[in-house]
Amino acid sequence: MRRFRPAILALAYLAGVTAVALAQDRPDALELYRQGRYEQAVDVTLQELQDNPANLDSYTVLGWSLLALDRYEEALEYGLQGLQVSRFDHRIVNIVGEAHYRLGHYKEALQYMQNYAALAPTGSLIDEVYYVMGEIHIRLEEYHHADIALTTAVYLNASRAQWWARLGYAREMAGSPEYAADAYRQALQRNPALIEAQRGLDRVAG
Repeated sequence: MRRFRPAILALAYLAGVTAVALAQDRPDALELYRQGRYEQAVDVTLQELQDNPANLDSYTVLGWSLLALDRYEEALEYGLQGLQVSRFDHRIVNIVGEAHYRLGHYKEALQYMQNYAALAPTGSLIDEVYYVMGEIHIRLEEYHHADIALTTAVYLNASRAQWWARLGYAREMAGSPEYAADAYRQALQRNPALIEAQRGLDRVAG
């Protein structure tokens, strides 16, 4: 047995070198995603996960790319697989929440978005997360909760006219016309052509 050990080690070494070489020749999935080449990014990340099923970066870029392609069922499937590797990875938590939201699973989406906010309160997507939570509460007709979430969203990112308009709508539905009017005016300051905001302002100020 001992005399064959160097050969076995050599084969293992060559296999490792080949794997490294293949990985080096493979395009960068994140760069493909940033270039909008989502299909190619999916192909690369699936290959990466064959090499390393615990690669959280691969799960992340795969999820982002599938969401960009409107392939929400697959994004949810692979996102849940990624959470089996690490249930505290906020990037994948967000992917699963976004997939649930796009599929109309609002209560499930809300839970994952809340988890993201707890895991990454200063994360790069935190403003979007609060906006989505607000939209979910509107669709569930939970208008006071929607007001809180959307108020947080515009506090974090005050430039989005559409967000202000949705905040106005939530406040209008919650029975707060004066506060709704203020939000609609904020929306129109940012985008005077936003018809949704103008109609909302006409309703609450008329």
